[in-house]
Amino acid sequence: MNIGMLWFDNDPKAEIATKIERAAAYYHKKYGTVPNLCFIHPSMVNNGSLKAQDDKLKSGNVEVRTTRSVLPNHFWIGVNGTSN
Repeated sequence: MNIGMLWFDNDPKAEIATKIERAAAYYHKKYGTVPNLCFIHPSMVNNGSLKAQDDKLKSGNVEVRTTRSVLPNHFWIGVNGTSN
């Protein structure tokens, strides 16, 4: 993913999957494209609301990957395969 949107959500009552769904809905509304990839901080995976599918973490149709480059409570969301 070369281009994406940074989303912040620190709602302590919401599960990670819900936060990703919120970010994806906003991304779709704003850019007219459905996102399929989201990067989160590794510490956020322990929430338990993400589902493993084909050895990948998923939230709905969004693949979830971890990176320490993204701070906790932040979501780097966009479309996989975008290139310039």
